[in-house]
Amino acid sequence: MKRSLALIFILGSATSALAHFKLNTPTSMTVQSTNGSPQKSAPCGLSDSPTVADQSTKTNAVTTVQTGSMLTITFDETIFHPGHYRVALAQTMAQLPADPPVTAGGTACGSTTIMQTPALPVLGDGLLVHNTALTGTQTVNVQLPAGMTCTNCVLQVTQFMSNHALNNPGGCFYHHCATVTIADNAPDGPPVIGGDGVPSDAGPGNGTDPGGCCSTQRDPVTSLVGTGLIALLLLRKRRARSR
Repeated sequence: MKRSLALIFILGSATSALAHFKLNTPTSMTVQSTNGSPQKSAPCGLSDSPTVADQSTKTNAVTTVQTGSMLTITFDETIFHPGHYRVALAQTMAQLPADPPVTAGGTACGSTTIMQTPALPVLGDGLLVHNTALTGTQTVNVQLPAGMTCTNCVLQVTQFMSNHALNNPGGCFYHHCATVTIADNAPDGPPVIGGDGVPSDAGPGNGTDPGGCCSTQRDPVTSLVGTGLIALLLLRKRRARSR
């Protein structure tokens, strides 16, 4: 009996330690496991261990978006608990808002406050409030402030989980972040830019036009043949005149 209870406790602990959501777009600033780990520690889920400050691998991905546009965020919820999501945006991780206070209920994670009228750095709160499991990829849209621009700022997606034991670290929350640049001249279909700063849709160079269509350099053989034909025509014209 004691062994059975011990086994149940171990399995229950393993389940609560699993990841709970995986950020799809914008591209996460860290490499995620199938279930989204690491994601416990605030503000960006860089570590699932309370003793390791950062156990993440960086993607170096930067998503460029248009100022004032509607930003689409997609993710998969991998383990169900009642709860909701919040989206925030700041110039640096240090400027992201703290996780809101939690009131205990049936578990330590009972309920938390929701900002009814979001204001920067919060873009949206109380998103996808649910008491039953979410299935499939989820999509939320948040409005970017008109006229706001920034380079390599931090977009944070936070998940609150009710009816849940406290995480260490993270408490009742799971966190993911993406690096975004907000510009006033972003192209349609914002490209993802790697750590080298080169857009994925950059056009070819080396003497070609920006669209990669046609060469601007003349072929030397073609030029020589053309010159010879012109000289032959001029010679025939002169002989005809001398007759």
